[in-house]
Amino acid sequence: MIKIGNPSITEKEKAHLLSAIAEGDIANGGFIDAFEKKWSSMNSRAYGVSCNSGTSALQLALLALGVGKGDEVIVPEFTMAACAFAVSNTGATPVFVDCLDDLTMDPKECLKKISKRTKAILIVPIYGRPVADEVYGIARSNNLFIVEDFAEAHGIQPMGDITCYSFQANKIVTTGEGGMCITDDHFIAEQIRQLSSLCFDANRTMIHGRVGNNFRMTNLQAAIGLAQCERFKELKDKRMQIARWYNVYLPRKYQMPEREVVWVYDIQTENQEATRKLLAQHEIESRYGFKPMSMQPPYIQEYQDLNAYKWSKKILYLPTYYDLTEDEVKSICLCLR
Repeated sequence: MIKIGNPSITEKEKAHLLSAIAEGDIANGGFIDAFEKKWSSMNSRAYGVSCNSGTSALQLALLALGVGKGDEVIVPEFTMAACAFAVSNTGATPVFVDCLDDLTMDPKECLKKISKRTKAILIVPIYGRPVADEVYGIARSNNLFIVEDFAEAHGIQPMGDITCYSFQANKIVTTGEGGMCITDDHFIAEQIRQLSSLCFDANRTMIHGRVGNNFRMTNLQAAIGLAQCERFKELKDKRMQIARWYNVYLPRKYQMPEREVVWVYDIQTENQEATRKLLAQHEIESRYGFKPMSMQPPYIQEYQDLNAYKWSKKILYLPTYYDLTEDEVKSICLCLR
């Protein structure tokens, strides 16, 4: 079986883990601070605050910006449902914007959806494709916060007020589960840190100034994350190499626009179910692309005319992970031929 994904764990990650265990620092510990500083510095930001998932990172970012009941947040139609859930969990309302043919947010549709209640735009580089600069311009010209969901975009230069990451097991950099917010704003970073840790005060007096959550990352996760940071170039470059192999061996009709970074290699097919079944028969895992947010039961509204819906019926993504070999990519592409 060629799996859809598989994390790359080497002796470096194991050594960091054993160090944390030997010190007894399995919850709190020095790897958390080291990982936060390393990841924020790698992405040219002053502050990093780790947490237990990418979904939590999004919710923390929105809460730190004061997003809540009565507010609206612009969210892509074609994205992971966690984006909309994070908005809803603050009490705000997600407002969905259709996609272009590269699957990223349509700037013209984005502009149409802005109202007096809009407080932020959630920007998602779908499958590693940067969102048009025009969307950033729309946010700035309308004095809106920019929250970036870079779960799929490790290595793209951040440009938002807060950039959020997932380190789930199939991401370019992984901690198993986990997330992080990075920002240049010290006050926002401190708000995120408090909100992620039950809003304890500095002296742990057991007086909590506001409602918070226990969204903390463990020292064991951070130990893995720090080692992955030290390997980041090789992890990122190998996925780019895998994409180049697919580009060579895969028939052009399947190929999608190029990616700046490669989380997964998505393809288009006119017969999604038959293609997925064919791959499964050859013991090759694949996954559906995202379904429109307007198609999700918590947010159901008209979706049949959306570009996101059209693409949701075509997109699959193929195995993409560090240890995938050129011969395995060839066999996947031969199956699709």
